[in-house]
Amino acid sequence: MKLHRNLVFATIDSLHLIFNENKQADKVLRSTLKRDKRWGARDRAFIAETTYDIVRWKRLYSEIAEVREPFDRPNLFRLFTVWATLNGIKIPEWKQFEDTPTRRIKGRFDELSKIRKYRESIPDWMDELGEKELGKKWDKEIAALNKQADVVLRVNTLKTTVEALQNELSDLEIETETIKGYPDALKLKERSNVFITDAFKNGLFEVQDASSQKVAAMLDPKPGMRVIDACAGAGGKSLHIATMMENKGQLIAMDIYENKLIELKRRARRNDIFNIETRVIDSTKVIKKLIEKADKVLIDAPCSGLGVLRRNPDAKWKLQPEFLDKIRATQKDLLESYSRMVKPGGDLVYATCSILPSENELQVKAFLASEAGKNFTLLNEERILPSKSGYDGFYISLLQKKA
Repeated sequence: MKLHRNLVFATIDSLHLIFNENKQADKVLRSTLKRDKRWGARDRAFIAETTYDIVRWKRLYSEIAEVREPFDRPNLFRLFTVWATLNGIKIPEWKQFEDTPTRRIKGRFDELSKIRKYRESIPDWMDELGEKELGKKWDKEIAALNKQADVVLRVNTLKTTVEALQNELSDLEIETETIKGYPDALKLKERSNVFITDAFKNGLFEVQDASSQKVAAMLDPKPGMRVIDACAGAGGKSLHIATMMENKGQLIAMDIYENKLIELKRRARRNDIFNIETRVIDSTKVIKKLIEKADKVLIDAPCSGLGVLRRNPDAKWKLQPEFLDKIRATQKDLLESYSRMVKPGGDLVYATCSILPSENELQVKAFLASEAGKNFTLLNEERILPSKSGYDGFYISLLQKKA
């Protein structure tokens, strides 16, 4: 592979914003990729994938390159040099790459690969926490979380079928395959920008990881029910629930952030979904009005996001241990407060995109032992581990309230 100066420089600029200015990787890349209209799909893919790779392996690469944050421009070029060398790419004779110790890079890589926190490129505290909570499983899980995520679509069955969408995308030379056990999912065989297709603009699908699609399936909403998605965010799971309800009944999508609910409304319009009502949780009254009013409630709780690191590798560096204590307290409060909206005989699903027991089964166990949870029974729970599923790490539990 021949390196092109403008693509390498765009990658370096992106890394500067992510590492030194604490900007979100996906937002930085969205902006970088608009910089030059002459860039083709392959050029954009090079910038995006190289940037994400260097973000993912930041600790390992900076250890090999012997550089420390904040990274100045020469430091960023040294990180790039490590990436290129380990990927077998010939370093060009540019002044930015003078004195590249290629052999030393490979030697350091072999040496550091024996130590898990460097090999998997994670902070010390995260490595310690993973081992404490998951024991020997941590090795496999963190290795799986460092692999690039597949692109999975969820077919909007209100507007098309899996087969029809597969054919439509195939006509655009976007090849997909079905996934056993996931009735509405299609996986891309190769990465492609599906957002520019008419199929996406016409609401025939959403991009949603296979594990995430299991949440609505566990909730099992039926047409005509009143369902509440209590932490709806921008609504990926709300849209799935509404689809399963066939636009019949009422889905109340709630969140503390109004801008996320505005985005959900926009997505719902594109999907031809019109049984969603959004409500901003701006006081306790919003919940009180709905006590014992819902057939089913979903709490897709805010969490560490450790199960989706392959999708958001920069979260490894932004996440702090004290945030975890805070988020566990929030999860406990949400379970106690939002579970009150479930009718007697109704169902509650508690889900996170984390693989840590302290955010998952231990939260549910504590809830069931509490005053708020004494009327609930655990019917089912599923721990989805990336090493086994090949998809995001998730936890999903189904609880039923006594009639």
